[in-house]
Amino acid sequence: MRTTMGVAAASAAVLLIAGCGGGGPRSSEGEKLTDGKIVLGVLNDQSGAYSELSGKNSVKAVEMAVADFKAKHGDKAVTGDITVVTADHQNKPDVANTRAAEMYDRKAVDAIFDVPTSSAAEKVADVAKEKRKPYFNITAATTTLSGVKCNKYTFHYAYDTYMLANGTGRNSTEQGARNWYMVYPNYQFGQDMEKSFSTAVEAAGGRVVARDAAPFPNTSGDYSTYLLKAPTLNPRPDVLGTMQAGAELVNLVKQYNEFKLRDKGIGLAVGLMFLTDIHSLTPAALSGTVYTDAWYWNYDVQNRKFADRFQAETGTRPTFAHAANYSAATQYLEAVQASGSDDADTVVGALEGKEVEDLFLRNGKIRAEDHRVVHDAYLAQVKPAVEVTEPWDYVKILKTIPAAEAFKAPSPDCKM
Repeated sequence: MRTTMGVAAASAAVLLIAGCGGGGPRSSEGEKLTDGKIVLGVLNDQSGAYSELSGKNSVKAVEMAVADFKAKHGDKAVTGDITVVTADHQNKPDVANTRAAEMYDRKAVDAIFDVPTSSAAEKVADVAKEKRKPYFNITAATTTLSGVKCNKYTFHYAYDTYMLANGTGRNSTEQGARNWYMVYPNYQFGQDMEKSFSTAVEAAGGRVVARDAAPFPNTSGDYSTYLLKAPTLNPRPDVLGTMQAGAELVNLVKQYNEFKLRDKGIGLAVGLMFLTDIHSLTPAALSGTVYTDAWYWNYDVQNRKFADRFQAETGTRPTFAHAANYSAATQYLEAVQASGSDDADTVVGALEGKEVEDLFLRNGKIRAEDHRVVHDAYLAQVKPAVEVTEPWDYVKILKTIPAAEAFKAPSPDCKM
């Protein structure tokens, strides 16, 4: 029965081993693998703006998937020797490129997971294609991963700019937010988000009266230039659409409230928001804010059961990124189990076209055409503080967005 609806710094040169190993390979089963073992790599931000929404807790989610896989299959598992390695890409494309190559080459990683920051994610997709090894992107939103940058070995999980814009931009415009002022971080993700949001707003009959690119990373944390500009625009915007994420979103929203833009008739629409952002800002600071979510921990009993386990191990409730990493690792391991091999082409073939129902994926399908993983998404709203009855339960789900509507059709730009 459903409940109320509703990324520690690591050396850049070191790959850290997370303790997920278990005994060695299961004799005959292990012989089906190239080296008798499976190594999963989690590459993400462990010290910067996205470390809370992803970071070390994404590593924990993948470790949980490994533990559950072992418990499920026992002695029949294709191997019991499964380890997780991790590295900090610092949100830098060149570092991500180097770390991914190190994982595949030096650490014998069979598949890489996570990778926030779109520019970094694109670099890892290139490495996966070159090395012919699977890569499951979870936390980068650019649609290029299932478009012009798609390849046989890259799978795009969780969300993308189209899903976010189609949910929040279109619905907010249809509900009366006709004039928009867009502020976005000046890198691949922000640029893609601004374009996707503008398209969705205009398709719903609204217009963008102004748009500004903020520095990324915004080391000063100062957004006053844009917040002072908003009330002077003609026409005055009904809503400020922010495409920042993680710690940068937190800074912008704090200043939005300090400048009292809501009192001046300028609402707030968030392009991308994670549970950790709401927790940091508090529901009072975001009350009524509508956004699109890929998964929510208190949506139903299945989600809550996972969230309780996750909190017991980490001290925090999971974001959708954590749940998606768990799902992606599970689906990869099950594909290895089903095919009896960790050969990349064999595993990819086992995943393509697969329909999935799991903790994260509802009405899920791994499209063979572009490796976009589609699933239901949710239009969500932050509860007023008075309606929050337990820690972390900050959201109510306004509507379910069916998978076929949440994600765009395969792009002709994708040449597998």
